[in-house]
Amino acid sequence: MQRNITKSHVLIVVVFFIILVFVYGYFRESFTSIRFCSQVCVVPEKDLFDLENKLDEIDRNEDGQCQKSSCKTGEMIMESGLKYAQPSTLTGRSDVNAVTNWNVPLVWEGTFDPVVIDAIYKRINPRIAVVVFAVGKYTRFLQKFIETGEKYFLVGFNLTYYVHTDRENEVPKVPLAKGRKVTVVSVPSANRWQDVVLGRMKWATSTIETTIRKEADYLFMMDIDSVFHARFGAESLSRLSAVLHRGYYKTTPRDSFPYERRPESKAFIPAGEGDYYYTAAVWGGYLEDMYKLVKYCYEMSEVDTKNKIEAVWQEESHLNRYLLTNKPAKVLSPEYLWSDYDKVTPDIKVVRISQLVKNYEEVRPNGGH
Repeated sequence: MQRNITKSHVLIVVVFFIILVFVYGYFRESFTSIRFCSQVCVVPEKDLFDLENKLDEIDRNEDGQCQKSSCKTGEMIMESGLKYAQPSTLTGRSDVNAVTNWNVPLVWEGTFDPVVIDAIYKRINPRIAVVVFAVGKYTRFLQKFIETGEKYFLVGFNLTYYVHTDRENEVPKVPLAKGRKVTVVSVPSANRWQDVVLGRMKWATSTIETTIRKEADYLFMMDIDSVFHARFGAESLSRLSAVLHRGYYKTTPRDSFPYERRPESKAFIPAGEGDYYYTAAVWGGYLEDMYKLVKYCYEMSEVDTKNKIEAVWQEESHLNRYLLTNKPAKVLSPEYLWSDYDKVTPDIKVVRISQLVKNYEEVRPNGGH
């Protein structure tokens, strides 16, 4: 059957071609960038380097600091050309466990390459905050803490020591490397050492909100009565990093951990639950995650106070309760907080920081009780 071509058909065809011409003209620039390869398309190495540099510029602000999103993700990107030992899939530490049961690193000496891990984190150039409290006679520990920190603690990174004290005139003037400084924060005195411990969470929360949030990407909480002895580097950085307490990391069953066992406390952990026992003398992580944790410890302590109860180990008890359900992204071995009171065991290949022997009766405001 013969079909008749009407004027309507012709008009439809003309309109269709006009639309095609319009679309091509509008998107012409996009079409010119499309190439069809007869073989696998390969981006030249020079272009890859240029792309890396452009991405690096996007991840930094005007001061050369990493944007918060970049610092938080901690993407494992490293500059090309770095020389380091080839990693092995067959050898490593065989005397300790190097991974948790939720599959995150448990960091020991010999489980990382310091050249590689520092190169990765120095590329994003994070700003580190260290919050310490030197109330009353504890100002005597500031000198050694900062001096040894300058020698071993995140060397080569931008870092600020936020010293909270009631004796501002006793904060020592310690020579600091480029990009590192001390900021003094005034806090009230206390009549009990327990009040100093509990007060740390309150004042740390306040300092984060008013100051640190604008100045740092990562935050560490540390006890001032400690001294660094060896490298404490970028392998410690993560969303949340908790340190195994030296007294309970080997064979102690979890029902014997010194968790808060009274249901009346917000720090309560019942028998049969728990992973590890973490110390509150060193802990760290990405700023906003640390803020949530510090504020949690403060608020839960306040609830306990209203209920006329004090957690058995103050903020350490609340820290362990929080980390039971909010798992840390890295667990650091007791290398990251040992004690001069204890003999170093064979599995501790290096003591990175250690708590000092002291006379608690003399340095604590209520005589150690």
